Amino acid sequence: MRKYDFLFFDLDNTLWDFSANSHEALKQTFEKLDLISRLDSFDAYFKYYEQINESLWADYRAKKINKQTLITERFSKSLKAFEITDQDFEGINRFYLEFMALQTRLFAGTKETLTYLKKKGYQMHIITNGFYEVQHAKLNNCGLTDFFGKVFISEEIKTTKPHRKIFEHALKSTNAKKQKSIMIGDSWETDIEGAMAFGIDQIMNLNNGDNKIPETVKTSLSSANSMFLTLKQSTKTYFVDEITGLPSIL
Repeated sequence: MRKYDFLFFDLDNTLWDFSANSHEALKQTFEKLDLISRLDSFDAYFKYYEQINESLWADYRAKKINKQTLITERFSKSLKAFEITDQDFEGINRFYLEFMALQTRLFAGTKETLTYLKKKGYQMHIITNGFYEVQHAKLNNCGLTDFFGKVFISEEIKTTKPHRKIFEHALKSTNAKKQKSIMIGDSWETDIEGAMAFGIDQIMNLNNGDNKIPETVKTSLSSANSMFLTLKQSTKTYFVDEITGLPSIL
């Protein structure tokens, strides 16, 4: 008898390669708006933009800022550092999200792994921190829609991971029991700690070391010589190097 029946996946940087797709979408946006020629290095700008965007998303998750502030300031602040201030920042964001929805790069083995899990009869759903207007389009355009029963988007639920409410809503909406459910994601803070606090097991996708985990956890994992830890008494935390490692746990 298998341990889990309900698999709840994060989308960005777990299945859908957010970093690569975001880079391409923003490059296409800047080409469309003739901003590329005003930058000495697009890659240098993108690296700085990522830092600003990540900081603003942290504030958004903490409910310190709203969506409007996030979508405008990630461009106004990052472009100001490169001496570009004469732009419609909302307009940039609009084009950026349109191009984001068209990107289809997935992590290697994603579709094959999901196909295997679906054939095994797992009920699979998405829990994602993102905006409604782009998340469904991402899934559809990269051919993932049919793998998942329901898609829970933070903007629709009006709360983000790691807050308890979004996990509670997802399990209730799918008639899933905590002990038969597991969360699979790439973010220690939002996916793993959020699910852990809610009381369901988790799988941390390390993406071959690209995704960060706390040093104390890294040390414990090394000492245990195992791919799972019991960090909170009621839940288990598993670790995989890439998405293709899921069948070995499930």
